[in-house]
Amino acid sequence: MKLPLVVLSVLLSCSLMSAAVNARGTYQSAEEFISQAFNAEVPKAKVFWIDDTAQQAIESILSHRFRKMRLRYWQQANESVWIMDEIGKESAITVAVHVRDSAIAQTKVLVYRESRGDEVRHDFFTDQFKSAKLKQDLQLDTHIDGITGATLSVRALTKLSRIALYLDDYVIRKDEQ
Repeated sequence: MKLPLVVLSVLLSCSLMSAAVNARGTYQSAEEFISQAFNAEVPKAKVFWIDDTAQQAIESILSHRFRKMRLRYWQQANESVWIMDEIGKESAITVAVHVRDSAIAQTKVLVYRESRGDEVRHDFFTDQFKSAKLKQDLQLDTHIDGITGATLSVRALTKLSRIALYLDDYVIRKDEQ
């Protein structure tokens, strides 16, 4: 009688572990996202060198140090694409943000490395970012509903979306000078 109970508990444990492992994955390549975003010939990648002003804004949004000196982005007319990483709970989440006319056109999880919380990659969640703009206080002008059990992943996507909007505006203002 004890043996079937042990086998059942081992099978249950294995199925729970496989569900956690399945949360990790690559969902789209950066090249595919960029090509899809511009719906035409992909513009050449540009490099944004992070100056003190941008560094302070990015760190204010992230609430922690940002150690990169530069970010690659793609820009064409009134559109830009930013691909960045942020830690969810323990691992980096790679997110692409497409900005058009100073509003988010699309936010997409490209690579998810966490063991759980991958619901943030689904359209039902990322569609909330569409048309979001950045307010003066560096907050989104729209409310993003969370997902139970994915709080840190939700925060990571929200922060990266805010940074993309900030950087898009920063690049536009620099080009106008």
